[in-house]
Amino acid sequence: MTEYQSGFGNHFASEAVPGALPVGQNSPQKVPFGLYAEQLSGTAFTAPRAENKRSWLYRLRPTASHKPFQPYRGAALLRSAPFDELPPTPNRLRWDPLPLPDAPTDFVDGLVTYGGNGDVAMGAGLGIHLYAADRSMVRRAFQNADGEMLIVPQQGVLTIVTELGRFDVAPLQIALIPRGLRFRVELSGPSRGYIVENYGQPFRLPDLGPIGANGLANPRDFETPTAWFEDEDAPHEIVQKFQGKLWTTTLDHSPFDVVAWHGNLAPCRYDLARFNTINTVSFDHPDPSIFTVLTSPSEHHGTANCDFVIFPPRWMVAEHTFRPPWFHRNVMSEFMGLIEGAYDAKEGGFAPGGASLHNQMAGHGPDRASYEKAVAADLKPHKIEGTMAFMFESRWVIRPTRWAAESPLCQLDYDDCWAGFAKAKLS
Repeated sequence: MTEYQSGFGNHFASEAVPGALPVGQNSPQKVPFGLYAEQLSGTAFTAPRAENKRSWLYRLRPTASHKPFQPYRGAALLRSAPFDELPPTPNRLRWDPLPLPDAPTDFVDGLVTYGGNGDVAMGAGLGIHLYAADRSMVRRAFQNADGEMLIVPQQGVLTIVTELGRFDVAPLQIALIPRGLRFRVELSGPSRGYIVENYGQPFRLPDLGPIGANGLANPRDFETPTAWFEDEDAPHEIVQKFQGKLWTTTLDHSPFDVVAWHGNLAPCRYDLARFNTINTVSFDHPDPSIFTVLTSPSEHHGTANCDFVIFPPRWMVAEHTFRPPWFHRNVMSEFMGLIEGAYDAKEGGFAPGGASLHNQMAGHGPDRASYEKAVAADLKPHKIEGTMAFMFESRWVIRPTRWAAESPLCQLDYDDCWAGFAKAKLS
């Protein structure tokens, strides 16, 4: 059974073998058991202390020991910023769920890019991917040098094996994998889900402002695995994403050979059911920013490179109020997914495993069926249950890939859900 350490961004210390972790310093002349000391830096050395991310790893062999990388030919539908295959579109887009593979496919080869923004070379923006896989990664690992990865499973439990430990992630949980950390994904069955690849500042908990000291995602509910290592002398493939391209090399041993580690750059998981939802107890539907779990800030205060926002089960009690999300146009761009159930602003067409994109200043809101139901509702307190939708929101336009725009999964009739609204009568 995996043991976890509690807290978001904490400084942890963990050893799989007692005495493997040096005491009082990071890089002694002789590391216990002859292990190799190695630092993994997620920020510049000179980043402010409150923002600095790094961990020290004590391993059987240094990661520097490998042959040159060669181009990798798999994951044919994986793309990176800049996303310039097609001109950006102002049209609203929605997709049916990504089908499960019809041939054996692991997590890496099952990655499909829907779009993104920014420039991976400049360390800004994001990439949005979905995955569909039906077999575990075997003697291979993935390493993303371009950004950290926030994984949102929709179907199937993932066992994520990393250099710093292993942990399970099920639907209604999320996993956050730091930039550059090697990991493999083992499956319990056919699996599908969503990923945002964050090229910018690492995800952090949002400030709470007037909410106070508590609420939303509480730091203690984020769980980081303890040290675990694999001592296996057999060929292992490393697939690395670097500047938008995939590369491969082979080691003669398992890369998961870290016997002990300490620091604050580490993978973690979070149970979305533990989100402390804040909502109105008087009138009007609050801005969806109150549902932010994690945020990647930009240089413009209050404007995110990426926000991860959820729409969980919650009580609705607003008086004299249209309770679903209102019609609006947003300077931010919104990519939505659905883990389970139904979204309260869409009566149909938005299925678990599906996705939608409402780009900057695109008018959107409840479909006609949801609108008519809401304006006729008896405004008694009621609880929205059995649902979990989410949103990757970004300051920049999200540009779809050619595959996403031309895929048969793209619903050509999406605009029709807003057709037929009656004209308001002034008399």
